[in-house]
Formats: sequence, structure tokens, C-alpha cells
Amino acid sequence: MELAMDRAALEDFLARDFGQVAEDFAVERADATGVTLRLKVAERHLRPGGTVSGPAIFALVDVAIYLAILSRIGPVALAVTTNCAVDFLRKPEAGRDLLAEARLLKLGRRLAVGDVLVFSEGMAEPVARAGLTYSIPPR
Repeated sequence: MELAMDRAALEDFLARDFGQVAEDFAVERADATGVTLRLKVAERHLRPGGTVSGPAIFALVDVAIYLAILSRIGPVALAVTTNCAVDFLRKPEAGRDLLAEARLLKLGRRLAVGDVLVFSEGMAEPVARAGLTYSIPPR
């Protein structure tokens, strides 16, 4: 399947439409299998105990699946999350960026369903797993 937005277009979209958070993320990959998104972990993403906070991980998985959807349908700023379930599997290390591997399971006209695995950079085992559903506005 041909992409509607490549890695560079997704990064431009983030910077233009979501400038308040764009600097936290970097699109590492966008292809037919999905999107890899990096969370540039900083002090503001940490919680006591030296680990990345749950809200920071939620933001990462939410933005990752959003970009995976946009990579297929183009820049639809009003697509929104309708469901998200996150399983926290292991403690992410505070000194490492997080990488989210997002893939779409179903892309319909009104709903998109996907899953995301989150890894601490350099670690083989995932630190979190999420399933998300997005609502796509009518064209």
C-alpha cells in the first residue's frame, strides 16, 4: 500500500499542528507496516523512582497510532482517540528514549484499530503494550 504521508511529512504535520508537543517526538520510520515513533525522554517525563511516567507512555502510544493512521489517510487533524488500553509490562529506564512500534489492524472509513509495542531503547523486551481505536471524521 502506498503511503499518503511519509516520515518527513508526518514530522512536518506534528510541528505545524501540534507544536506544543512536537519536540518530544521523532518519527523514526513510516512504511506499509506501520510507524516507529521515538519519545525523547526528558526530566519532565519521569516520575519518582526513576522511571518514565504512565502519562508520558500514553502520549507516546496515542501519537504513534495517530501518525500510523495519518500515514495512510493523509493529514486529518480531527481524527480522535475513542478507546485506549495500556498494559505496563516492565519498568522503562529513565536514561533511555522510548520507541513505539505502531501498526494498524483495521483501517475503515470511520474507525481505525491498532496496536503499539513500546520499548526502552536498546532493550529487547517491551515495556508496554497498547490497543487503540480512533474515530476518523467524514471527508
